Amino acid sequence: MTPEQILDGLDPEQRAAAEALHGPVVILAGAGTGKTRAITHRIAHGVATGLHDPRRTLAVTFTARAAGEMRGRLRALGTDVTARTFHAAALAQLKHFWGRAVGGPLPEILPSKARQVAIVAAGLSLPTDAAMVRDLASEIEWAKARNLHSEQYVEAAALIGRQPPGSATREQVAAVITDYERLLSREGLMDFDDVLRLTVGMLDDSPAIADEVRDRYRWFTVDEFQDVNPLQMRLLSLWLGDRDDLCVVGDAAQTIYTFAGASPEYLEGFRTNWPNATEVRLVRSYRCSPQIVDLANRVIAASPEMGTSRLVLRSEQPAGPKPKVNEYANEDAEATAVARDIAVLIAGGLPPREIAVLYRVNAQSEPIEEALGRLGIATVLTGSERFFDRAEVRRAITLLRGAARSDEANSQAPLPEQVRAILSSMGHTAERPSGTGAVVEAWANVSRLVTLASDLAQREPDSNLGSLITELDERSTAQHVPDAEAVTLSSLHAAKGLEWQAVFLVGLVEGSLPIVHATTPTSIEEERRLLYVGITRAREHLTLSWSRARGSSAWGSRTRSRFLDELPSAGGASEPLVIPGGQPRGERRRTPPARCRVCGKSLVTGPERTMGRCRACPADVDEALFERLRDWRSAEAKRRSVPAYVVFTDATLMALAERRPTDDEGLRQIPGIGRTKLDEYGAVLLELLHVDE
Repeated sequence: MTPEQILDGLDPEQRAAAEALHGPVVILAGAGTGKTRAITHRIAHGVATGLHDPRRTLAVTFTARAAGEMRGRLRALGTDVTARTFHAAALAQLKHFWGRAVGGPLPEILPSKARQVAIVAAGLSLPTDAAMVRDLASEIEWAKARNLHSEQYVEAAALIGRQPPGSATREQVAAVITDYERLLSREGLMDFDDVLRLTVGMLDDSPAIADEVRDRYRWFTVDEFQDVNPLQMRLLSLWLGDRDDLCVVGDAAQTIYTFAGASPEYLEGFRTNWPNATEVRLVRSYRCSPQIVDLANRVIAASPEMGTSRLVLRSEQPAGPKPKVNEYANEDAEATAVARDIAVLIAGGLPPREIAVLYRVNAQSEPIEEALGRLGIATVLTGSERFFDRAEVRRAITLLRGAARSDEANSQAPLPEQVRAILSSMGHTAERPSGTGAVVEAWANVSRLVTLASDLAQREPDSNLGSLITELDERSTAQHVPDAEAVTLSSLHAAKGLEWQAVFLVGLVEGSLPIVHATTPTSIEEERRLLYVGITRAREHLTLSWSRARGSSAWGSRTRSRFLDELPSAGGASEPLVIPGGQPRGERRRTPPARCRVCGKSLVTGPERTMGRCRACPADVDEALFERLRDWRSAEAKRRSVPAYVVFTDATLMALAERRPTDDEGLRQIPGIGRTKLDEYGAVLLELLHVDE
C-alpha cells in the first residue's frame, strides 16, 4: 500500500496519530474510538514512508489475543512487524542471551504458584486454604510488579496502606516472598513475573547485551499504556535507552488493574516526562450509541481523580434505546428478569453471542446461569481456564485434526455438518444439556468449534476441515477464542477489550460495586472505572440492575451502588433515567396494554402479545402453513447450529400463519421480527407464506 492509501478512511484524529512519526507520541483513546486502527495505521504509515524500519519495530501489548489481532491488521496493511506481549518479548530475549549472560539452562516457567505458595505458607504456620493461597500469590505478584524484594515489601505496602491477606502481618508476607523465591531457586523454576525481572536484571547488568537489544529494536509502540506497571516501565526504559522513538496509547478511565501493580501515572504524566511529545485525543466512539456514551461520560465525570486526561466521548452511531436501571426484591428475581429480557432480545433476532451479562465477582454468575438454563438459553463463562487448554477443546481439535488428515477431509458435506458429525463421536450434541456447571460449560466450549465452522463456511464457501484446522492453529497462537452461539457471562475485569450489542450489568449494590474491601478514595475510584468499562462494552442495549436481598429472600437491607445515585445529576443530565420495575426517578411513562384482536381483552403473556390474541380465543390458523414454517425453522436452526427458538419462537410462527402478511411492512408488525430478522428472512418468509398463491 502507498502511504496515502494507508491513511485513507481514517478520521481526522486517527490520521493525525498516523502521521505523527517522529519523537514521542501519546494517543489518548476512549472506549470504542479505534485505537488499534490508529496505531496499526501509524506503524504501517511509518514503514511505507521509509521513516521506520519494520525489522526494527516492536509493538507491545498486554494479551496474546491483542498481539495476534495487531499482527493480522498489520499484515492486511502490507506490513510485517513484530507484535508481542511484554512477557513474550522479554522471554525471547532471555532465551537468546541467557547462556551468555548467566550460563546453564534457563529456569522452567512455573504454570501456577499455588503449590509452592501453599508449601511456604504451611512452613510459616499460615493458613493454606485456597483463598489464602490465592491472596498470598497476589501479594507476591504485586511486589514483583513494583520490582520490590521481600525486605522492601513491608515499607512499600505500609506507605500506601495495602493490607495483607487474612490475619497475616506485612512481615509474614515478606517472609512468604523470601521463602517462595528460595523454593523456586532450589527447584530450578521461575514464575511468570520473573520473566520480566530477570530480563531487567540482565539488561541492567550487561551494557553490551542492552546495546544489542537497542540495536535490534528502534521504534516502539505500547498499547493499553494505562496498565503498565513499574517493572514493565523499567524494561521499556532499558529497551529505549536514551532515545525517544516511542508511541503509547491508552485511556486513564479504563485503569482497572492497579491492585495488580498497574499505574496510570505513566500515561497521565507522559508529557511531563517527554515535554516535546505529540498528543492526539481520540474521542469519536464508533462502538456505543449516543445514549450509552452519554451515560459513560456522566459516570466518569463524577470522578474527583480524573484530571486533564479525562476524555469526553461523542458517539458516531445512530440513536438507540435509553439505558435502563432496574431494582428487584432479591437476586433470584433479578436473575429471572434478566433471563426473560434476554429471551425477548433473542426472539427479536439478536444472536445470543451478541449478549453479555457482566458482574463484579464470579460468584454472581450462578443465579444468572440457572435462570437462563431454565429458559434453554446457552451460556458461556469467560475468565476461567484458557480456552485452548481445556480438556474437551483439546480432544475436539485432535478429532478434527485427525479427520482433516483422513478421507473425511474430502467429504462433499457442508463443513458445519462434517464438524458436527466428527464431534458427535465424543458425545457432543446440538442440544444444550440440562442444568448448569461444568457439563454445560464443556458443551458450550465445544459448540464454539461448530459456530466457528459455520462462520468460516459463510466467509469462505470453499473451506474444508484443513482450512478450519489452520484457523484454529492461528487462533490458538493468538489466544483468539472462537465465538459461541451463547450468552456470555463474565466478570467486569475479564470483559475488558470485548464488546456486545446488548449488555446487562447486574448486582450493582454496595459491597459488590464498589467491592467491600474498596475502602480508600483511590480504590473506590477504581471501582467507578470498572463500571465505566462495563458500560462501554455495550453497543446498543444496556441494562443496569440491583436487588435488595440475597438469594430468594423476601427481606433485605442491601443498598444500591453509590454510583447509581450519581447518575441522574452527574454531568447536568436534563432527563432522568427510567427504572422499570423499581422506584421511579421522575414520572414513568406508561404505554397502553396490548389487546386481543378477537375479544378485546388485555394480553398478559409474551406469547399472547406476539400472537395478538388470548390463548383461549379461537385461532384462525392455516395448520399446513404452520407446519411448513416449523419445518423450515428446523432446517434453518440445524444449518446455523442453534436451538430452534433462536430462529423464531412458536408464537411468532403462529402469528405468521394466522395473519399471513403480504409485504415487509406486514412482517414488521409481528413481534419477534425485528430489522435484523426482516433483512435475513423477509424474502423467504413471504415465499413460504404465499407459496400456494
